[in-house]
Amino acid sequence: MKFGRVVASAALVAVVTACGSGTTTAGGGSGGGKIGIDHPRADSDFWNSYIKYVPQMASELKVDLMPATNSQNDVSKLVNNVQALVGQGAKAIVMAPQDTGAIANSLQQLENKKIPVVTVDTRPDKGKVYMVVRADNRAYGTKACEFLGEKLGGKGKVVQLQGALSSINGRDRSEAFLECMKTKFPGITVFSEPTEWEGSKAASMLQTRLEQNPDIKGIYMHAGGVHLAPTLQTLKQKGVLVPSTDPKHIFVVSNDGIPQEYEAIRKGEIDATVSQPADLYAKYALYYAKAALEGKTFKPGPTDHDSTIIQLPNGLEDQLPAPLVTKDNVDDKSLWGNQVK
Repeated sequence: MKFGRVVASAALVAVVTACGSGTTTAGGGSGGGKIGIDHPRADSDFWNSYIKYVPQMASELKVDLMPATNSQNDVSKLVNNVQALVGQGAKAIVMAPQDTGAIANSLQQLENKKIPVVTVDTRPDKGKVYMVVRADNRAYGTKACEFLGEKLGGKGKVVQLQGALSSINGRDRSEAFLECMKTKFPGITVFSEPTEWEGSKAASMLQTRLEQNPDIKGIYMHAGGVHLAPTLQTLKQKGVLVPSTDPKHIFVVSNDGIPQEYEAIRKGEIDATVSQPADLYAKYALYYAKAALEGKTFKPGPTDHDSTIIQLPNGLEDQLPAPLVTKDNVDDKSLWGNQVK
């Protein structure tokens, strides 16, 4: 399964062909228009990688992309940024709302103006979307659970450094992790700590848990982009940042697939991560935004780019593949995290 940058051909029709089944053309498409995009934050290595891919993919797909805004993890800024983009002529919007419950009114306003919306990484709780470009976040939690459960032999204590539970991603990862642990590894105790996607909170909560439970043997980080550095620093301060062959080793599994996580896996500092495809997030967000302007529609089912489109109450979601990365495949050159320069 390839996760490298997929080079689009000169004409969009070739990209449409590559995107597989379930694609039709609806009447009334304008065939073009400006696409506005808001980036969610610039304090995460994952999102900074995504941001770098956007202009490259815009060039490959030949979309009329407006200068990006950045809402800095603030939903009120996101709303204002989107209003500004629309005022400047955006005919489609790409966004990544971090608070998935607070964007419904803005989505309703965009729907009233017949401006299609593609959301990246997160799925709004309410409000119509043309397409959600995302990976199966419940699978993230399940993969992390199974990895840690097997490493710990089904017994012991683990800490789950959650994202924000106001986000569907935080809820999906957390709920799936807990359900898997309860079902498959009932002998493992899980301490769940909501970090709001903030590294400083992750460090503080992890330090407290380790002081209270020095026998903790596993950590699941919801977001390596913001959790990795503070987690490693905390483990180092506690004297437990040691190789997996050392009895004091704490097994760590993460989410994101950034180069820094791969380096930590190579060093033996963490043990696994789930690779979110930052490159494909950028590619397919812009692809679907352009498709919306051309009046194209999609149906649930498998695609030709190793993903599956599912039906949501408020639209469709293209669930892109996200593999588990361990020391066994960390050097796979097809992983986007190994292609970042």
